[in-house]
Amino acid sequence: MSGQARLALCAYAATLLTAGSLLPLVDGAGWILAAAFLLALQSGAGVLARRVPLARPLTLALQVLISVLGLTLVFVRDTALLWLLPGPDASLRFAELFSSGVDDVNRYAIPAPATEGIRLLLVAGVLVIGLVVDALAVTYRSAAPAGLPLLALYTVAAGLSQGGTGWVWFLLAAVGYLLLLLAEGRDRLSAWGRVFGGAPRRAGPGGLDRESGARAPVRTGRRIGVVALGVALAVPAVLPALGGGFLGGTGSGPGGGGAGGGGLISAVSPLVSLQSSLNQPQNTEVLRYRTNAPDNRDMYLRIVALDRFDGTSWRSSERAVKDVPTPLPEPPGLSPAIAVTEVRTNLSAAGSYKQSWLPMPYPATRVSIDGRWRFEPAGRTLVGDRRQTTAGLQYSVGSLVVRPTREQLAEAPAPPADLMREYTRVPEVLPDKVAQTALRITRGSANDFERATRLQDWFARDGGFRYDTEVESGTGVAAISRFLDQKEGFCVHFSFSMAAMARTLGIPARVAVGFTPGAEQPDGTFSVGLRDAHAWPELYFEGAGWTRFEPTPSRGTVPEYAQEEAPAGDTPAPAEPVPGEAAQPSAAPVRPDECPEQARRLGECGALAPQDLAVQADGGFSWRGVAATVAVVAVVVLLLLVPLLWRLLARSRRLGAVARPRSGTDGAQPDATPDGGTRGAVCVVDDPAGTLAVWQEITDTAWDLGIPPDEAQTPRKAAARIVRLGGLADEPAAAMHRTARAVEQVLYAPEPRQAEGLAEDAQTVRAGLRASADRRTRLRALVLPRSSVRAVWALSERWALVADRVSARLRGPLERVTAALRRRRPARQRS
Repeated sequence: MSGQARLALCAYAATLLTAGSLLPLVDGAGWILAAAFLLALQSGAGVLARRVPLARPLTLALQVLISVLGLTLVFVRDTALLWLLPGPDASLRFAELFSSGVDDVNRYAIPAPATEGIRLLLVAGVLVIGLVVDALAVTYRSAAPAGLPLLALYTVAAGLSQGGTGWVWFLLAAVGYLLLLLAEGRDRLSAWGRVFGGAPRRAGPGGLDRESGARAPVRTGRRIGVVALGVALAVPAVLPALGGGFLGGTGSGPGGGGAGGGGLISAVSPLVSLQSSLNQPQNTEVLRYRTNAPDNRDMYLRIVALDRFDGTSWRSSERAVKDVPTPLPEPPGLSPAIAVTEVRTNLSAAGSYKQSWLPMPYPATRVSIDGRWRFEPAGRTLVGDRRQTTAGLQYSVGSLVVRPTREQLAEAPAPPADLMREYTRVPEVLPDKVAQTALRITRGSANDFERATRLQDWFARDGGFRYDTEVESGTGVAAISRFLDQKEGFCVHFSFSMAAMARTLGIPARVAVGFTPGAEQPDGTFSVGLRDAHAWPELYFEGAGWTRFEPTPSRGTVPEYAQEEAPAGDTPAPAEPVPGEAAQPSAAPVRPDECPEQARRLGECGALAPQDLAVQADGGFSWRGVAATVAVVAVVVLLLLVPLLWRLLARSRRLGAVARPRSGTDGAQPDATPDGGTRGAVCVVDDPAGTLAVWQEITDTAWDLGIPPDEAQTPRKAAARIVRLGGLADEPAAAMHRTARAVEQVLYAPEPRQAEGLAEDAQTVRAGLRASADRRTRLRALVLPRSSVRAVWALSERWALVADRVSARLRGPLERVTAALRRRRPARQRS
């Protein structure tokens, strides 16, 4: 097998082994077989193109073409020309799959179902990484940088799985990268062999190492690989851990659900981390509010409505958004005959709660908020624009407490036809058991409202269901079927199942995600924590609009209209609507005895104005967080300074160790000059290895300044090359040539002569090279010198030397044991 073919095979193996770290993210491994097949086609095309040979850009273009054709064949062949050529229809289908894949990634919990969109993203991502790795390692013959895309692929997998990839996948990815480096080293060794390598590492007899050529490049792979693995293992150990929480996950600390420093919450899909939020060890506060509602049992803080069910998940439909109107449009389907109470709520979000959707009571009629927010009319939600989040926000929401009677809901007319079509749609893959169970439970019901309440009561009370947040999560038809069989789950299972059943009965339904009302505090505010995260079904009844139900046992409260009918006279009359003026904040202080009840509930009496509602901080000062940050910064700075420090140390060692003062006689007196003066101490070098050290210092200085060494040339030609490329003249050029002649004496003369002034010559050459370089080149040579790679080589060589010694020590005992076993074999045969 040729060197290029071997490199291509190792690049293929490295990419595929690293792609294995994505397997824990998806339920099912079929996608990786498609990725392996298409990646083999891509790598094979590269091998053939390089054998022709084609130009490097043409090789990449051919590989891209083969990858596109392969993706077309696997994913959109039904819309392609001849199953292979992507036409307009296939391009549109690709765009649809890509969009749905991105949507699925944002919505599913780990492990996500292997939908077509997710499979396309995974396979295409592996192909892109494989193309970059193949181009770097094989086409452009630089395997070491190929570790960056491999590291990026593994990092994405580890980040999404929150550590679920495990050490086995890291080990496989590392093995693939090392195989690639070793293959490149073998290929380079077979092409170049041993070349002149400057100063010897280990002196042989007579002070010279006769094998002072470059070490086999195969060891370079081990060197780089060991350093890369060390960094990959050491850096995560000092980085502060980040966790996941509801609607974005929580970090550790008071701001994030654990002990320690303040964490952050990053906005993700509403359902991704709901289960982990319910299982948080601490009920970390994310919201606090005041309300003038007479009763906050219906104060559910709704975030988003999931109205599309495709069999794998419930999700929000893609709809147009617009500027937030004042006031908001009338709630859909709400009739003037329904009693409502207008209330106002002042909310404050924790600084660590970063959410793209705005939690609000439903239905909101007016929102007063700063920032970039957009309004989505169908779901009546506010969405952050251009990375706007809720972190640290204070806002005020006017909303309605809708109180329909059971009679009004039971006599509700049929919903509009278009609303019925959209919100009663169920996927064809929904098991028949779901509809059959719904029919069985609601048999004998007179109307849709009675059917809805029977479904709610069956889940919450009569069906034998058990609330358990440790049950395996899921959002598709398989999860619903499993939930109906096992009868245990949490709010996601109850709300999804009831909404799906209601749709099979012809009742428009969707799922709302948000928070339950929270707990009242001594100061009259209400605190909402991560454990208050919740999902509940909303069913549509003409006249009342979207109406909340509560099928989850032991969670939230069942609305009054959905409870069993109380005896006559026991039902309290609905509260009168609050006038519009009462919903406005009062800036002037009010005496306590004159303060209305509604204003007192909002904290608007005296000094307690709405703006005084405290914003929840991230948890305050934490020494642990400061220490972790300082440790990370120190490690990063140290890593950045390692090349600079090593280079300074190497220069000092080389030039300081080779020079010693020599007087004119044998003592301490300086030499006399022809003009009667005295000559200062002269630096001489009588150690051949020291001469080569000075030569290496000069070549490394040139290398740092952009003149890479060409170790295949003789010292004289190498010096002429540095003089020409470095723009040296006069004394720096003469010093360069003197050093080259001294090196020739050491390498080729039978009895090398002592060399004088080599340290001074090295400083002269260095000054000349720096003077001819621009400021950017000099800065790079100082901060990130190219020659610092010799430190990696030196460490690897020492490791190889230790390994050789250990192997030699073990070889003797093993040989003795083997010889003893051989001597005993004939005796056994005789017996």
